[in-house]
Amino acid sequence: MKHGFKQRLFIVAGILLVVCAAVWLVISAISDNMRYFVSPSEIQAGIAPEGHTLRVGGLVVAGSVRRIAKGLTVRFEVTDNASTIPVVYTGILPDLFREGQGVVATGKLRADGIFVAGEVLAKHDENYMPREVQEALNKAEGAVDVGNAMRKSAGGSL
Repeated sequence: MKHGFKQRLFIVAGILLVVCAAVWLVISAISDNMRYFVSPSEIQAGIAPEGHTLRVGGLVVAGSVRRIAKGLTVRFEVTDNASTIPVVYTGILPDLFREGQGVVATGKLRADGIFVAGEVLAKHDENYMPREVQEALNKAEGAVDVGNAMRKSAGGSL
């Protein structure tokens, strides 16, 4: 009788251990993929959590795109029409990336206020703006129609 009880106890403990490991794996996978969306205004206000992976969106400021040396590093600024933040990205930019266009950059905010992006996504057509970017632009003080802002930034070439 004692042997049967011990065997059942080990089986239950083993099942419990497997379930706990599975729950831990799911929670860690979810937290690794959770990315907070913030606007440039929220970053300027200090609302953005430092050290976390963030997504920042807005319009690329006209005249702000600078390539560093002959490498793949690019500096540019993103605005929500109220605040502007500097972004540094090393890699190949999307074909649709240009000044005055909407972008969403994923990366981390450094202590000096520079956003270091690991990924940059450009909007795919002039009638589309990601929901989070549109909401951030609408919330910004003195927000203007995104289409007009883009045309103005791009020198009316849209």
